[in-house]
Amino acid sequence: MQVAKGAVVSALRKDDEKTINGWAMYDWANSVYSLVITSSIFPIFYENNTQAELEFFGKTFKNTALYSYTLSASFLIVALISPLLSGIADYSGQKKRFMQFFCYLGGLACVGLFFFDANYLGFGLLMTVLAGVGYSGSQVFYNAYLPEIASVDRQDSVSARGFSLGYIGSIILLIINLFMIMNPETFGFSDGDMPARLSFVMVGIWWIGFAQFTFSRLPGNIYGKKVKGEYLYRGYVELRKVWMGLKKTTRLKRYLLSFFVFNMGVQTVMYMAVGFAKNEIIGMPDEGLIISILIIQFIAIIGAYFHSWLSSKYENIKALLTAVTIWIGICVMAFSVTTPVEFYILAAIVGFVMGGIQALSRSTYSKFLPETIDHTSYFSFYDVSDKVGTVLGTLAFGLIFELTGNLRHSVLAIGIIFVIGIILLLAVPKNETTRS
Repeated sequence: MQVAKGAVVSALRKDDEKTINGWAMYDWANSVYSLVITSSIFPIFYENNTQAELEFFGKTFKNTALYSYTLSASFLIVALISPLLSGIADYSGQKKRFMQFFCYLGGLACVGLFFFDANYLGFGLLMTVLAGVGYSGSQVFYNAYLPEIASVDRQDSVSARGFSLGYIGSIILLIINLFMIMNPETFGFSDGDMPARLSFVMVGIWWIGFAQFTFSRLPGNIYGKKVKGEYLYRGYVELRKVWMGLKKTTRLKRYLLSFFVFNMGVQTVMYMAVGFAKNEIIGMPDEGLIISILIIQFIAIIGAYFHSWLSSKYENIKALLTAVTIWIGICVMAFSVTTPVEFYILAAIVGFVMGGIQALSRSTYSKFLPETIDHTSYFSFYDVSDKVGTVLGTLAFGLIFELTGNLRHSVLAIGIIFVIGIILLLAVPKNETTRS
């Protein structure tokens, strides 16, 4: 592999506000998927348009559990393919092209959800999987830009800026979608499901459309790499090189393990909150579910910047320990909440800590990276930890529900996961040490 002359110089031009704003706008673009499709309108649409028990491939599932397994499948696919793709991206310098591919795949799959029908469940679940693959796949390459565009002392605040823009953008689209759903006659809809179906189309258009702002500002082949063929082999070599480097670290490796555990709990709560409320909160209307999600999004903006400030005062690991401790309290509270008002209070606390832990987790990993130009390959391990943890978390959530018929038992299991996460965070040393 050859690096073009002057490539290293261009790679060191960090903290350019135009580039940073372009990068952060991708959170604005794709966060509508995580809010509208995975957290609010689609889960409610799915629950209302499927029976409590569904037959799929000759086996009967509870509908909430089947949705959980579908999400798990999308995460597992990304966990399997992203490391090799990231190696190819680092070798070829084509990180932006991979990011674009997954962005378009996810956006078009969201449009495909317009045709979701319980009578043709397979197609609907396939679109759900592809949308998840597109979202998660593009995040690998998106996150890998962070250490390339921002200096170490700015990575916490830049990461928080991205998440905050994501929360704001997704709130705007969700409010538009809610207005359509709550006032269908204003738009001439006689089919009550049509506003929700159009919401899925709008997510795809929003995602792909605003992503063009990002793609126009992010550099392509940032290190000027000139490559020949053998992409698969070279991708594997690149990945193996990063893996061997990662194994020699202490702080980065221990942090990655702790992230794998506590993020398993965070992601499971995020993806399964609607199913929990629909099944366990007495008298919770669909509008109440949306209200709770809006509360989470608004307060998450504050939480992202607060935890960025907290990390600047007390270091990243201490700030993360504070956040994970609050998550344990959330699980204890969730076990006993029964009314909508109690759930709204819980949602406010979730929002505050969710915004903080997501932004801080990403920037902490970025700050702990060794000197390297293989950022995508390193971030692929971060993403695999994220996705495999989410697979295990959502699978456990669904399995416990299938076995006990009570989602509160699933919540207790998540609380135990957070306790283990704290123990592992305490083992992360302050400074990096490596072995030869």
